[in-house]
Amino acid sequence: MAERLLLVGMMGAGKTTTARLAAERLGWGWVDTDAEVSRAVGVSVADLFARHGEARFRREESRALADVLERDEPVVVSVGGGAVLDERNRDMLRAAGTVVWLRARPETLIERVIDDVGRPLLVGATPQDRAETLRRIDADRRTLYAEVADDILDVDHLDADQVAERLLQRAGGGVPDRQARA
Repeated sequence: MAERLLLVGMMGAGKTTTARLAAERLGWGWVDTDAEVSRAVGVSVADLFARHGEARFRREESRALADVLERDEPVVVSVGGGAVLDERNRDMLRAAGTVVWLRARPETLIERVIDDVGRPLLVGATPQDRAETLRRIDADRRTLYAEVADDILDVDHLDADQVAERLLQRAGGGVPDRQARA
């Protein structure tokens, strides 16, 4: 099996930036599942949500995740925040490599994404409603992130370089073998 480092967590946790930085430092490829969805369907995630709804997006997200995990090269994957909602995705993640939950407090997430109008689950809401939505989504998903995570990295008060550095330090400069810990 190819070596894989999979980053899960909420929108605003820094998965995409951290995945790119970690991949560069490891000399691996990196993939963002949301970008893979956009590439596959030919529109942005926001447009896919607006035109076809969340259910269609979730189907495409599952397909993109499965496609990424079939590749046979070392890769760091930024997994879309809601991918853990599907039990089959959680099964795939647990079997695919080392999963790290980039965990942030709701206040940190709110600070990072409150003004990002491109987040489909926050579109059309007032800033106060966006903050409440983020808190609710975070509360709903925490147990799912914990369920798939091999490790948890708290990212509050850290920039992306610090997160990537700590991620690789924990892995000893590489990615631990999941089977060795079993």
